[in-house]
Order: sequence, then structure tokens, then C-alpha cells
Amino acid sequence: MNILVDPTIHMWFGLFITVAAVVSFMREKISIEVTSLAVLTALLIFGQVFPLPDASGKNQLDSMALLSGFSNPSLIAVLALLVMGQGMIQTDSLRFLTLMFARSGAKGGWIAIFALMVFVCVMSAFMNNTPLVIIAIPIVQVLAHHVGLSESRVLIPLSYIAILGGMTTLIGSSTNLLVSSAMEDMGYAPLSFFEFVVPGAMLATVGFVYVFFVLPRFLPDRASMVKDLAGSQKEFVAEIDVAPDSKLIGTQCVEGRFSGLPNMNIKLIQRGGHLILPPFEGYAIESGDILIIASTRESLTDLLSQHPAVLLSEEQAQVMQQATQDVADGEEGGSSEGEKVETRVLAEIMITPASRLVDMSLEHANFQRQFGVVVLGIQRRAKVVRRRLGRIRLESGDVLLVAGPHSTVNAMRDSTDFIVLSGSKRDLPVPGKTPIAVGIFVSAVGVAAAGIISIPVAAIAGAAGMIATGCLNIRQATRAVDRKIFLLVGSMLALGIILEASGAARSIAEGLLSMPFVDSPLSVLAVLFIIVALTTNVLSNNACAILFTPIAMNLAGSIDVPVGLGFDISHLFAVTVIFAANCSFASPIGYQTNLLVMGPGHYRFRDFVRAGMPLVLLLWVAYIFVVQYYYGL
Repeated sequence: MNILVDPTIHMWFGLFITVAAVVSFMREKISIEVTSLAVLTALLIFGQVFPLPDASGKNQLDSMALLSGFSNPSLIAVLALLVMGQGMIQTDSLRFLTLMFARSGAKGGWIAIFALMVFVCVMSAFMNNTPLVIIAIPIVQVLAHHVGLSESRVLIPLSYIAILGGMTTLIGSSTNLLVSSAMEDMGYAPLSFFEFVVPGAMLATVGFVYVFFVLPRFLPDRASMVKDLAGSQKEFVAEIDVAPDSKLIGTQCVEGRFSGLPNMNIKLIQRGGHLILPPFEGYAIESGDILIIASTRESLTDLLSQHPAVLLSEEQAQVMQQATQDVADGEEGGSSEGEKVETRVLAEIMITPASRLVDMSLEHANFQRQFGVVVLGIQRRAKVVRRRLGRIRLESGDVLLVAGPHSTVNAMRDSTDFIVLSGSKRDLPVPGKTPIAVGIFVSAVGVAAAGIISIPVAAIAGAAGMIATGCLNIRQATRAVDRKIFLLVGSMLALGIILEASGAARSIAEGLLSMPFVDSPLSVLAVLFIIVALTTNVLSNNACAILFTPIAMNLAGSIDVPVGLGFDISHLFAVTVIFAANCSFASPIGYQTNLLVMGPGHYRFRDFVRAGMPLVLLLWVAYIFVVQYYYGL
């Protein structure tokens, strides 16, 4: 069936750019920022070469129109809310609440886990989900340890519950704000703060029951971060520099393995200016070789304990020795040699989205001098990294295997640049700025919810208040601004303009309405929901929301509105896009919190598919009942 009625060059180009952007986002070969900039550049050039005049002769695709998305009030509000959320993290404003759950873990672990999940669900309706999940991950690890449960059974539920809570209010997710803003740009009335809280709560409740009571029974029971990872197939990418006196020199590859490196998977050998890729049959290790390996934590630990000179360079060994000696010298009463050796530990740390280390290479970050630890390996989702360890640029969600003194690793927990995935308790004093940060956050949300001032104004005022009162400084605030969101939303809004102006969105809507089984408003909404819900797992939720909002508005204007309907049909279609775009459960790339838990839970891509697809289908069925009985369709 051809849905492209009355095709024009602008319509074809808009659809082509849309498909190209979707493919690029799915393949992940090019970063989201680069793809967004490429889309925006193509649209700007096309709009200048092939103008699309309106009735008055004005070009609808001029630079003013296409770049207007970057000044969109809702986009600015989303960025300001990220700054406010970072202020809550910097001041540990939620720590006193989460520590209550941790303290009750030994006696009532399951009750504490349930209470923490409810807390995250409720709070995610009023603040960004990412900082909530960052704060909750170590607490969930502690509680899971108390009840003898693998972290892999509870971390995906944590992410899902945060997403579910975010679909209940207008500021619960950036997606919600962007849909409302796109409606307003098209001439529709914006959504109110609590307009969809009741149906959203219904869907969140159904999802919560599945996520908490059913899903943990089917998730894989993988080894915890604080336990031995012998049974895990997850591997860290590490690097071995072969010194002139190394025992590895002369070792030959036999049946794909080097005898001197048991349980090590060699990915690459750099010899001089040449790269040697598998298979390595017939090759022998030579002095000066650089080996890029992939191995489990257990194998790296054994190699480090038995042959430290193999895994550590002379400089790295000196850093560890000096750091350990400094710790020993600072201890009262001294310590025995055996105790000094015990202070050297391995730990895993995860890079946070707001970390200043994101996009920095390991060499540039200089972990050895800055933090007193040595990076032994890196774990990046399911990707295989074939490059020298020091040249790998860090990304949000990366898990680093580090070695260093016990007290130095413990001190790293105070940094907001990463999470130490140790699973151990820590009692932190409540900083003095906590009441101020909480007061600013509650005030901003309160005045916005009451309709006293608009959400963008309240968010910007709240972010400014966080900075003015010292809850966070300018550098911390700018790090909290996610450039991916900024570039993605701005470019996708520009794409939405050409889809709407060229008639592509209208053509897609008419194509959906022409389907044989789409013969009522309920069936139209059901089809729209499942299409958006499936698409949001391969695109980002924000891009999906912006792309489908014009289509939804065209659908709303094309159907026959039932007599006596007590709801605005355009708002009903907008809410459908919001709920469906928040169904980012079946893919780790669908939502940022999924990426955050992927490393600590040792999940694989298919784990999210198996856990998330039933939830997407369950919410689809629940949504049909909500539309039928709550909205009266």
C-alpha cells in the first residue's frame, strides 16, 4: 500500500532524512551528536536550495524556522531540570531517604527493596530519572546482598520503574514536555501539569506489578559485582605491554591461545606500526608488542596477583606502590607487611552521565596521578573495543576495573564522576546545602504544578537558584547539561518542521487510517501506540516523540470525534504518544537509565528484549482498556 499520496520533492527528502536518521541511530556506528548535526546541516542546505513557500510566500524551511527548535522553551526547561537534578546529587539531598532503606536491609530486605522502588517511582514523576537511578544503584546492590539475591534480578526493574513513574506528570520525562511543546508549536493548547496523571498512574501500577513481582523470576541470575565473576561471560578490555625481560617473549599461539596467557582472548597485537588481527597461528610474542586482550575479572585478578609485572607497567607499579606506602604511613600504629599487601584491591567503577571524564581518553584523564589507582580494563556494554586502552574515550555507563589501595578506592565514592560498584554500605554526613536544594526543588515544582508560573520559567529559576546558593557551581551545572539531548531535540524538531510543512506527516496519518482494521478512534489509538512503543526502542524516546507528534495531530484532525466525548481528542492523541514513547523497555539504547544498569547487572542486549517486550505488550493492552473505560472511547 502506497501511503505517499501527492509526493513532492520536499516530502521525499523529509522521509529520506527520517529513514537515514533512524538507521544511523539504530546502528550506533556514528554518535548521536554527529548524526543530529548531519541531519540539521542537510535540512538547512536543502531549505535554502529548495525553499517551500507558504501562502504569503515566506519560506517555511528557512534557517530561522529550522533552528527555532534550539530556543524551544520546553528544551530549555528540560536542560534546566537536569541542572536542578544535578544540584540534588551534589548536595546528597536524597541520601537521607535512601539510607533509611539501606539500614533496614538486614531485617526486612524485601520490604526495603519494595519501599525503595515505590520511592523511585513516585520521585521520578517530579524529577529527572537519571540522578534517581544513579543514587539508587548502590542502595539496591546493598539490599540485594542482604536478601541473597543477584543484582541482575533487581537492576533492570529499578530502571523500568523509574521510567514508569516518569510517564505520570508533565515534567516526569523530557519526552512529555517535548510532546506538549510540539503541540503548542502546531497551534494546539499545551498539556497541563497533571492532565494525564490518572491514566499514567494506572499504566504505571500495572507495569509495577509485572516489574517487581514477575520480572525478577525470569531475569538471568548472573554473578554480582561484589562477588566472584567466574561464571560471567562479560569481559574487560585490557592492555599488556611486553617488556624486554618479559616471560611472554617467544610464546607461540597454539589453537588460538598463548600458553603464557591462559583464559585470555587476544583481540589485537600492535607490533611497531603494524596491527596484527586474529587468527594468530604461527605468530610468537616479541619484545615491544602491545597486546589488547579481553578477559574476565577473575582471570585479570589471577594474572595481577601471580605476575604483576606482566599486567602493570613500571610506572603503574610505582604508582600503586607509592599510593599504598602513603596509606601505610598515614595509619596510626603502623601495619605489618601482610596488611599493606591487603590494602591493594580491585574495584569496579561506572562513569556517570554528568561525569567530567566523559569523552576524555584514559591517558588524558590520568587516573594514576589524579586518583591513585591504575585502570586495568574497561567494559563497554557488549561492544568489542580494538584499540589501546589509554586511547579509549570514556562514555557514560562504561565500567572500569581499577586497582589501588583500599582507602583510596573508598575515597573515590565521594566523587560524582563515577559510582564505585562495591555493594558495601557507607554512612555519609548530610551536607549543609541539603535543605536549600530541597527547598529550591520543591518550590520550583510546586509553583509550576500550581500554574503560578510556566514550567520553563520555574525550571530556569530553580537552576539559577541552585547555582546562586552554592548547591553546585557553574562547571557542575554545565556538565549536567546533556549535549546529546540538546542536539538531538533541536535537529529532530527541525525534521518535524519539514515533515509537517511538506505534508509527509499528513500522508503517513492518512496511510494509517486507510488500514482495513483501523475503523474506529480506539483502533487508531491502539495502532498508534504500538507503532510508537516499538519505535522508541530503536530510537531515543525524545526523537520518537517529536517525530510522531505531528503524525498524531494529523490523525486527531482526520477522524470522526465521538459525540459526547469529554476529552480533547488532540490531547488524547498527544497523551498516547507520551505513554508509548516512554515504553523504552526492550532495548538498552531506548533510555539512559537502561544503559546505567547494563554494566552493574552484567546484562546483554537480549536481556532487555526478553524483559521489556512483554512489558511493552502488557502496557499496550492496559492502555486499550484505559482508553476504553477511562476516556470513554
